[in-house]
Amino acid sequence: MTNKKELSIPDQIIGLSHSLDHIPLNEVRENLLVLLNQLINRDFSILLQLLYRIDINEKKIRLLLEKNPTEDSASIIADLIIERQLQKIASRKLFKESHDRDCGEERW
Repeated sequence: MTNKKELSIPDQIIGLSHSLDHIPLNEVRENLLVLLNQLINRDFSILLQLLYRIDINEKKIRLLLEKNPTEDSASIIADLIIERQLQKIASRKLFKESHDRDCGEERW
């Protein structure tokens, strides 16, 4: 019998956000909502640490939450996480393409 350690909620969120390139967006978003609501209700300080780790702009979060007081906070945060992770994916793809083009050239 294997003794697997269960992933923490922040680690599950990170894993989900990294799976955007091979899992449907709506499925990732729905799973994020469940996990984010758990953090909002149980440990808000861990949520803040997670958002810092993912590199979500704190001012942007505050502004969106203030402008949309009737919208579910987890929904706003999930969309920001997805947006940031998609930016990272696009950036990596662009860097890889640029690197692949340059590989044929001799570098000094």
